[in-house]
Amino acid sequence: MLAESGASTATWPLAVYFGLNLLMVVGMLGLTYVLGERHRQRTTAVPYESGMPPTRSARLRLSVDFYLLALFFMIFDLEAMFLFIWAVVVREAGWLGYVEAVIFSAVLMAGLAYLWRMGALNWAKPSRSGQTEGGDDESRK
Repeated sequence: MLAESGASTATWPLAVYFGLNLLMVVGMLGLTYVLGERHRQRTTAVPYESGMPPTRSARLRLSVDFYLLALFFMIFDLEAMFLFIWAVVVREAGWLGYVEAVIFSAVLMAGLAYLWRMGALNWAKPSRSGQTEGGDDESRK
């Protein structure tokens, strides 16, 4: 009988908390509806950035290199996070954990070497003569 009353007393604070949060959300939405401005002018639909009028469309086409770089950053950043977590529990992981981390790092370095060799990290555009932009000193003379 005591365990039953303990279970019911443990859930009522959660219900009160949920009810107060719901009341707060409804109150905030209601206040913004009542106090908010309502005007429909053409200038309200124009994008506004740091006090300057837009000079061109916001739908700008970017090179795929930007997306690839962001993807590579995310991949290597997440792998670095896994290595950081391993460093926190290095004593509990023991030698088996160390071997796994070395294998993981080797795969990571192999992926980086592959990307480097394929030219995925090189943003220099090759010129018609096969040289990178700027060329060497002989082509400038």
